[in-house]
Amino acid sequence: MIHDSIEGLLAALPPNRAVAGLDLGEKTIGVALSDLRRSVATPIEVIRREKFTLDAARLLELLSSRGAMGIILGLPLNMDGSEGPRVQSTRAFARNLEKLTDLPIGYWDERLSTVAATRALIEADTSRKRRSQVIDQVAAGYILQGALDRMAHLGAA
Repeated sequence: MIHDSIEGLLAALPPNRAVAGLDLGEKTIGVALSDLRRSVATPIEVIRREKFTLDAARLLELLSSRGAMGIILGLPLNMDGSEGPRVQSTRAFARNLEKLTDLPIGYWDERLSTVAATRALIEADTSRKRRSQVIDQVAAGYILQGALDRMAHLGAA
């Protein structure tokens, strides 16, 4: 089931289980995974996109092997908050993925996540070549961490 709010997604998640964060690019899917307490996001992999069926099979296999019980997709809103073609593409991906899995799916505003990830990699003195290899999974980590922080805040409220 797709949830448009983090509150809805949080209610659908079983306790003490990992959640995956995804950064959907045109050529890659960055994947990050939380710990069981859902407090820390860790970038784990970049999936090279081929076609949806292959991408989804690889993604679901990865999430199953890692015990993920939910999916958070970065929603690439425009800076003014409006939705453009990339948001439509992300929502279409979620609708298609929903047909293949019972895992709850939610969205998180990913504005500036790639900028933040790039900045962090530069500060860590990561080479340009290495940055290009890991940027999507690091961005997925930023997306997931933002959602996890919000979930923790909601849980404490």
